[in-house]
Formats: sequence, C-alpha cells, structure tokens
Amino acid sequence: MLSKILIANRGEVALRVIRACRELKIPCVAVYSEADSESLHVREADESVCIGPGPASASYLRVPAIIGAAGISGCDAIHPGYGFLAENPGFVEACLDNDLVFIGPGAELMRRMGDKALAKQTMKQARIPVIPGSDGAVAGAAEAARLAAEFGYPVMLKAAAGGGGRGMRLVSAEAELENSFLMAAGEAETAFGDGTIYLEKAVLNPHHVEVQVLVDKSGSVLTLGERDCSVQRRHQKLVEESPSPLLDDATRQKMAESAVAACRACGYENAGTIEFLVDDQQNFYFMEMNTRVQVEHPVSEMATGVDIVREQIRIARGELLDRTGAVRPRGHTIELRINAEDPANDFRPNTGRISRYVTPGGPGVRVDSHLYEGYEIPVFYDSLLAKLIVWDSDRPAAISRALRALDEYVIEGVVTNKALCSAILQCDDFAHGAPSTAFIEANAARLGIA
Repeated sequence: MLSKILIANRGEVALRVIRACRELKIPCVAVYSEADSESLHVREADESVCIGPGPASASYLRVPAIIGAAGISGCDAIHPGYGFLAENPGFVEACLDNDLVFIGPGAELMRRMGDKALAKQTMKQARIPVIPGSDGAVAGAAEAARLAAEFGYPVMLKAAAGGGGRGMRLVSAEAELENSFLMAAGEAETAFGDGTIYLEKAVLNPHHVEVQVLVDKSGSVLTLGERDCSVQRRHQKLVEESPSPLLDDATRQKMAESAVAACRACGYENAGTIEFLVDDQQNFYFMEMNTRVQVEHPVSEMATGVDIVREQIRIARGELLDRTGAVRPRGHTIELRINAEDPANDFRPNTGRISRYVTPGGPGVRVDSHLYEGYEIPVFYDSLLAKLIVWDSDRPAAISRALRALDEYVIEGVVTNKALCSAILQCDDFAHGAPSTAFIEANAARLGIA
C-alpha cells in the first residue's frame, strides 16, 4: 500500500493527480518552484515543498531536489504527471534507489520505448505495422540519401530521442537532404542532448490516432478506445476526440489489437498510449509509445468512464485491473486545449494576471485547469491554461455542446486561443469530415491565422 504520494509536476496535471489521491484517501505532497508559490496545486495538496527558482531547469527538472522533497515529507511514491521528468529513465532509477515507488513503467522499458528507432524495431518484430524506414540510427547524410533513394521521396528525418516535432524534418527531394539532416541532428542535440537521427518514408497528410491502454502487473491489458489527435500545429495537438471520425469498426478493432500486441511485445505496465499514423485508406502504422499519462487522457475518461489516473495508482500498488479487454467509447467526446497564446500573432505566448475567470457548466462539460481570478501566469512554463472536455451522444451534438461551452468560458487578462478553437469547430472541413494533420495549414485563412 502507498501511504503518501509526491507529485513531481505543476499546474492542471498536478491538480488532476491530487484529486485522484483524495478519492483513494492517500495523502499527497506538491512540489513547487518559487514562481508557482501561489499556484492552485500548492493550495490543494495536503503538504507542499519548494524545490527551487522559477526556471524548470532549476526546479521541476532537478532530480535531487524532487527526491529530497519526497524524503523530507515522508513519501513512499512519486507520480510524475506528464512532461518534465515523466519519461526520464534516470529519474525512475533514482526513485528506486531511494525506495520510492515510481507510478509508471520501469526504467529499462521507458528507455527502450523512448528510443524511437529501437521502439520501431520492437514493434516490427511483433508484426505490428510500421512505416518503412531505417533499421535504427542513420550514420550520416550519405546513408540517409541512400535510404531515401531506396524508399522514395518524400521522407521524414526524426530525432531518435525526440518528441513534439523537435529534430524532425520533411525532405521532398535529394537536394534538400544534406542540409535537412544537419539541421535535424543539431536541433535534436540541443533539445535532447542526443543528435541521433533515423529516417522513415513520409506519410503525407496523415491522421494521428492513438490507443489508450492500461496494463497491470500480470500483463493483462485494457484498451479504452482511440483518440484522434490530427488537429495540430507544428506537431502540437489542439483538438482531440474519441472515437476517430475516420475509422470504420474493422480498422478500429485491428488498431486496438495492435496496441495490445505492442504492450505484450515490450512487457508494458501502467498507463500508456500507442500512437499510429493513418492514411486516407485507413492503413495504419506504429509511430511511438508514450510511457506516461497524456495531456489528452480526459478524452478517454469521458468516453469510457474509467479514471485513468486512479488506475495508475492502483496498478502501482500492485492491484489488478477490475476488467480487461476493450472498453468501447460511448457517444462522442471532444477536448480543446486552451493556451495562453495569440494565434493572430504567430501563436506568440502570453502571460499576465487573470482578471476574470468563469468556467462553463451543464451536462457533459468538464474543465481541467489551475486558473483562478488573480492568478499570475509565470513566464517559465508551457502555455497550456486549461482543457475543455465535452461529451454528447454523437459528434454533431458534441461539437454543438463544445461551442456552447466555449461561449460560456471567460478568461480575461491574457490573450488565449479560445476564438481559434471555436473557429476550428465551425470549419466545414472539421465539422463534416475527418481532418488530417494538415488541417490547420490548409484552413489557415478561414481560421484567421494566415
């Protein structure tokens, strides 16, 4: 049994974990930087420990500070949330070295799935569809050119240790390859401390669809349907929904079966997500495995009624899943990410004090946020302010409910992307189709961001 949990994160995800702990009657400890001293997660936790100055590198990314906070507060487990150290195998090992339960998968599995090239090899051996590409790292631009000629252009160069679109380049012709390789490797080295690059055939205008899984210590797997995350800008998701408007039932079942096979191929445990690229013909290919809870996990929670964070904690303390197999999403769920950024000004991040804050309500509406009136948004962190999640009986009804909730949602004092979210929902290509990852660029003028 876990007696006290430290939450190694901030903002809305820290609040999310606090609520799960409270329902399980487990005391929890918040950590915070000096810039976050007035944050809502600090107020709501049972205890709190300051771990350093505002910059994440001096606080939320400092492993010794977090381990020390767990020690002085008497915690025996750590929940990492998402981002920061959530997928850092060295942090997992530090937890174990200090007799702390890490609420997530093991370090070696995290290391293997975090290496995109090695993860792809693992899935290929398990007969899960993968995009044609290099068998591991590419030694240099010359080898990349040889492989690109073999697979045919366009190709994608990707950082092996990457994520969020960093260290990634689309190459359409041989003349672009050498410079693109050097830029991708340099960006990867800067962002991740690892300039290793792999290459794969590009799937143009793909759909981004992912399957949420829960796996207990016995290896039993529960899938919670799929989330369509295709509406994104520069590989950053803006809208997520479940079920995917693209998939038919046969493809949906095959994708869920592939997700289960992926978990068994790597010996997974706890919550995770298998991400796929899907073309217009519904051919799907493994892209990566996220070894943590994701920002968009509320979509699956609203669609299935399963509390993913609570299940994470239960699994970490050795409990078995109450059910296995597949939970079919009911109705339709949509999540909108509300960010402090200006879409009309190249999405420039915005900070300031929240002068007025009113959340929407009514049936089928959920808001995950750390905002309150008077809250000062720090300059050091991600621009995510809130997640607005709605559920209704079908997709048109969910879109209508989301638009109503957006109209009710008041955030004053900072510039947000709320109007853009409304424009996306009302765009014909979204409302009456299955948008691809090219949706934002293709509809920029209609969305007012050209």
